[in-house]
Amino acid sequence: MMNYKLIALDVDGTLLNDDHELTPRVKRAVTAAAAAGAEIVLCTGRGSASALSVLAQLGLSGTVITHNGASVVDGETREILQESTIGADEAGRYLELLRERGVHFDLNTAFDIYVERLDEQTASMYERMLAEPILRSPGEQLPGRTVKISIFAPKADLDELETYWRDWSHELQSIRSGDYFIDLQHREASKGTALAQWAEKRGIPRESVLAIGNYYNDIGMLQYAGRGVAMDNSPPEVKAAADETTLSNNEDGVAVVLEACLAVAERN
Repeated sequence: MMNYKLIALDVDGTLLNDDHELTPRVKRAVTAAAAAGAEIVLCTGRGSASALSVLAQLGLSGTVITHNGASVVDGETREILQESTIGADEAGRYLELLRERGVHFDLNTAFDIYVERLDEQTASMYERMLAEPILRSPGEQLPGRTVKISIFAPKADLDELETYWRDWSHELQSIRSGDYFIDLQHREASKGTALAQWAEKRGIPRESVLAIGNYYNDIGMLQYAGRGVAMDNSPPEVKAAADETTLSNNEDGVAVVLEACLAVAERN
């Protein structure tokens, strides 16, 4: 049996390589850990439909923590177990700023993604993420049960946005979830909080939780877990928040960690 009863895995930059591929070695290691008794939970900034597609590639079922912890979904029934929604009043001035500057964004419910425009570059990005956006008019109301606004732009543009709104009194939490993404969501939602709540519900103590991630939105879950592992492709602040570092996502770093855990379990 695995020493870890719950293994939380980020997806992009962690479970998948830079080509958004699940390598055979990583897949073998994750499925072997599940077979040894660990509950595998994907904890991702992606939406639920996209996360469940990755879970299916692993040949697994179970719970996914999506939208950086703003939604938790049962993979078998597709029931939304928990969500932290945002309203039009909270989102209003962010959307106004993004529209004024022509910055691409999408509006997310647990399962759906809505966009106001779609070009070749953004369409390619959604295809890589296994997502199918729904085109809508800018004049439409905010979709009901919106959990996240994702901003997609060059890194320099994102840096400038953060500088511009640095002195705002923020209604929403702003978090960098990738080199080209900023996510706006409920101020209390995070991967760490959602993972802690799920572990408590499952009766799994913190010391029996292993988390592996690579970016700023993973810091909360890395700090919560009994063992938090950062990928070598992580920024320095993420590595500092973790207990240790493994190889990069292009070097099957997740497999390296899980194979070592399985070897320990076999010796015991």
